[in-house]
Amino acid sequence: MDRFIVISGCSGGGKSTLLGELARRGHAVIDEPGRRIIAEEREGSGRALPWVSLSAFAERAVQLSLQDRERAKAMPGMVFFDRGLIDAAAALEHATGKAALKIYAGERYNRAVFMTPPWPENYVTEADRPHGLADAIQEYERLLSAFSSLHYDVRLLPKIPVVQRADLILRYFRLA
Repeated sequence: MDRFIVISGCSGGGKSTLLGELARRGHAVIDEPGRRIIAEEREGSGRALPWVSLSAFAERAVQLSLQDRERAKAMPGMVFFDRGLIDAAAALEHATGKAALKIYAGERYNRAVFMTPPWPENYVTEADRPHGLADAIQEYERLLSAFSSLHYDVRLLPKIPVVQRADLILRYFRLA
């Protein structure tokens, strides 16, 4: 789907803030599956929290990402995803050793994937993100490898203010 654009990368790298800016400008946005799962799990059993069972969390993230893709088909124009199916499949593969990336490789997004690099100056742990920066960097490296292995054009976002990041992405697609 050429109109489905993924913003992925390091936890704490500014993805959600960037997606908020794109939404503020009127673009369709799909919120990060992981944050939605964590919110649901905190209200329920808590068994699929990533720090309790990464495999259960990743399986839910894959299913939610597939649902998000279906929902996005009805949205007009470009749709920006705060993470997506490839992120979830990479987490599932990491947690279980299953070849999840190969299973979902056919569910394509736009060839250009925008990655937020580690940004130590901005990284904070929080209740929904208790892992440290070192774990976030390992995840980031897995995601770089995953998107590259599936022949996406990985574009690293510079460490600049969110408004400029949004401008950069929109200029790439000639939307600004």
